Amino acid sequence: MNESASFIGIDVSKRTLDLYVLPQALSLQFGNDEPGHDAIISLLRSFPVQLVVMEATGGYHSVLAAKLVEAGLPVAVVNPRQVRDFAKACGHLAKTDGIDAVVLARFARAIEPTPRGLTDAATQALSALVVRRRQLIEMRTAEYNRIAGSQTLMRVDIQSHIDWLTQRIAAVDEDIDRSVRGSPLWREQAKLLTSANGVGDITSATLLALLPELGQLKRRQISALVGVCPFNRDSGAMRGKRAIFGGRAAVRCALYMATLSATKYNPAIRAFYERLLAAGKRPKVALVACMRKLLTVLNAMVRDQQMWRNSELTH
Repeated sequence: MNESASFIGIDVSKRTLDLYVLPQALSLQFGNDEPGHDAIISLLRSFPVQLVVMEATGGYHSVLAAKLVEAGLPVAVVNPRQVRDFAKACGHLAKTDGIDAVVLARFARAIEPTPRGLTDAATQALSALVVRRRQLIEMRTAEYNRIAGSQTLMRVDIQSHIDWLTQRIAAVDEDIDRSVRGSPLWREQAKLLTSANGVGDITSATLLALLPELGQLKRRQISALVGVCPFNRDSGAMRGKRAIFGGRAAVRCALYMATLSATKYNPAIRAFYERLLAAGKRPKVALVACMRKLLTVLNAMVRDQQMWRNSELTH
């Protein structure tokens, strides 16, 4: 590591950006707007920047991250839970925007997470559609849960809202389909993915938009990225249960629904699932294993540009 290199932590909120530079110990605050972004880029160009780290903050970080990458600066957007665990391990129990910026800079220097490349506009648009669809589904589910115990007058109103949400979901589905079919690359990738029984248009669009690493990573890496890779919980002579955690929740949800379908309609996945149950695995454990297997095969399919083959699961 270059001893003179600078590591920058940026704590993002809706209106402000708190910035801290190591080892220069420079602390500044900017507005989370276009002038603030331009000022940060101008400032960072005066440092030998090794890495800029910021947390994923529900979209408030997206514009700044894209501008920094466009300016040629290495940027890593990290999971807030990782940074909070790092802060606790370092003894930083207090939490303010300024302190968080310092912690992010120290996290950048100690961990050096891998910078991400710039997502093109088409992928950003498809991602927004996929996320919006999930939000509409969640709202409709909440309304379904409310309607059972509601009075007659409210039931009519809730049903009207459910009908409207259903129409909006259908419209978003059309937009997603139009986006995928409008891109020759996505169209071919979607054709590959949907050749696996259980993987439908929405699942394939979710993978294309929210898992661009598909086909580029090894099987354990892609499983860990999605959050379906079991981790050990052992200490001394104690052997704890393996468990999955972290990862990309939206991708994991789509994969879960695809796997549920695959355990019924995909002969290879169904056979794998039944074999695990026969071996004494609990249904939930067997289903997660099927999710991991399905993801592994889809990853190989995209990597090798080959359609689904049931023989893939015999290895």
